[in-house]
Amino acid sequence: MNIVVDGENIFVATGGCVFDPKKPTVVFVHGSGLDHRSWALQARWFAFHGFSVFAPDLPGHSLSEGKPLKTIEGMGKWLGKTLKLAGCESIHLVGHSQGFLVALETASSLGAKLKTLTAVATAASIPVNEALVDAAKKTPIDAADMLLKWGFGSQSQSGSSAVPGMQPIGIGRQIMANNPLAEDLIACTEYKNGINCAKNINIPSNVILATEDKNTPLRFGLELAELLNAETTTISNAGHMLPIESPKDTLDAIKSFILKNSS
Repeated sequence: MNIVVDGENIFVATGGCVFDPKKPTVVFVHGSGLDHRSWALQARWFAFHGFSVFAPDLPGHSLSEGKPLKTIEGMGKWLGKTLKLAGCESIHLVGHSQGFLVALETASSLGAKLKTLTAVATAASIPVNEALVDAAKKTPIDAADMLLKWGFGSQSQSGSSAVPGMQPIGIGRQIMANNPLAEDLIACTEYKNGINCAKNINIPSNVILATEDKNTPLRFGLELAELLNAETTTISNAGHMLPIESPKDTLDAIKSFILKNSS
């Protein structure tokens, strides 16, 4: 579906079902340079099991109009406004990598509407390698190749895929090369408020991590879990791109937590 925010058409994936704001809503926030397709399997499951799904392309990404937002704080304010416009009444917020930083910034604006918070392959801060940022500024497709080389686990690098007939690295490369990757990476590097935000979270939280994550290594995810007093799930033989590299394991970890904490 499309929703107009600040005069711009924003695309929101709904998992294949009509969006109903009166249902509990699972909000999926994508990572740097990505879009709603990161959450294809997870979004579809929730949409067909009693939830509404709200998986936006951030401004300037893929099917959404507008210029890319420059800061995580700005993205958080934008997401809070967008959820208010959509009329969401009960929210389960899920973010991957940069998307979780955005979720942290959004959380305080949602008040009692926010029921749970889920972090996927992330940390309270995500400083980005300067060489990667420089590459993203000059040649986005080269930067996408670098990020995906680091971002997937060893099994995916050898060509295996959880979805028959699809190669997640190739899909990720196509998406990232056409999105504002440099702006997203710079926003991650400059973001310093994650620890403070995490300390103020007082709702059920879940942190899903990967053993082969080179972008946000496991130990930093565990530190985030401690800050949030969160449940933790660790997925083996996978890297930073958990939602598309290990979609079923990621779904299982998200749904078991949300179902347990849904009233």
